[in-house]
Amino acid sequence: MNTKFNLDEEIKKCKTMEDLTGKNGLIKRILKDTIEKILQEEMNHSIGYKKHSPDGYNSGNNRNGSYAKNLRTSSGELTIEVPRDRNGNFEPRIVPKYNKDITEFDQKIISMYAKGMTTRDIQDHVYDIYGAEISPTMVSMITDKVMGMALEWQNRPLESQYVIIYFDAIHYKVRSNGKIECKAAYCCLGINMEGKKEIIGIWIGENEGARYWLSVINELKTRGIKDILIACMDGLKGLPDAIKSVFPQTEIQLCVIHMIRNSLKYIGSKNRKEFMDDLKKVYQAVSENEASYTLEMLSSKWGKQYPLAVNPWITHWENISGYFKYPFELRRIIYTTNTVESLHRQFRKVTKNRAVLANDEALFKLLFLAGQDAQDKWQHTVRDWGIILTQLNIFFEGRINVA
Repeated sequence: MNTKFNLDEEIKKCKTMEDLTGKNGLIKRILKDTIEKILQEEMNHSIGYKKHSPDGYNSGNNRNGSYAKNLRTSSGELTIEVPRDRNGNFEPRIVPKYNKDITEFDQKIISMYAKGMTTRDIQDHVYDIYGAEISPTMVSMITDKVMGMALEWQNRPLESQYVIIYFDAIHYKVRSNGKIECKAAYCCLGINMEGKKEIIGIWIGENEGARYWLSVINELKTRGIKDILIACMDGLKGLPDAIKSVFPQTEIQLCVIHMIRNSLKYIGSKNRKEFMDDLKKVYQAVSENEASYTLEMLSSKWGKQYPLAVNPWITHWENISGYFKYPFELRRIIYTTNTVESLHRQFRKVTKNRAVLANDEALFKLLFLAGQDAQDKWQHTVRDWGIILTQLNIFFEGRINVA
């Protein structure tokens, strides 16, 4: 971006937030310069030639100076110079006539960022539309404005009770201390007493582990959660104990799909179909008694040949088999972590263009925006919620808080 000042030098001069976001701060000066450059490019297109070009001689229309216009922006009041032509034909697009509020300019940049466009993509997109350049630094400054809102959201008070909370993590490569590290984005997705999905929080930490999860769970309690009826998760060692240490009444439900995937890793290809047919009889059983019986049959048949595939089902049966007592309407939403994994697919959409994230804050900012975009689309309650809540009120007698 060819600003009237050296951007790198101006950034170095910023010592306080006032220098950056104040009345005459860097962000406002960059925004003013960018808008005026876009307006000049729009004028070039309108009259058909660039400023001082001989193509303008005897063209029938010429530039006719400019006029000052006061704007409301997300960074405060801003005065810009709007070019005009002698015939009065020029109609600015970026700042239409009579429009004095351009906070949506920032929102458009943030929206593009939230949908997975990189700062370079956004720079190219604005250039394609307006023929003017904005720097990646300016894009970052605009998107950084969401951090205050994101941190406020992350620390907001939570409801006292959730029917279900899914605990899962997704992994990314992030620059940290001059090297690239694998970081885990820990995500908690809840279903509240009204049967609506809610992203409870996102935390960026070291590679997934029960110790970090314990700190997350303690934070949930600090933020107001008093009771979780059912906690759904994959088979991470130590996580059930971590939850029980904070919420001792919570029922643990391990993801059956994760268990199946883990078992199949150890099955030879020639036996895979037959093993799966036997395993289906376990997790698709009508009752826990039937499931326990078919698990014994599975162990007798395959246990010696494939102990790593069979033994986890036996070891973790208490935390796997809980869903058998519930009605189908509830079974289908707790025996897998598909609900939170669908959110992770949304996260992957917006991060797929970024092989490595700049830092933890950049990753958190991006996932927060993607999460807000996803949550805006969750309008309806969980299907058959009335049936589910009625039965939960029986299973968890005295614990359901319904107004």
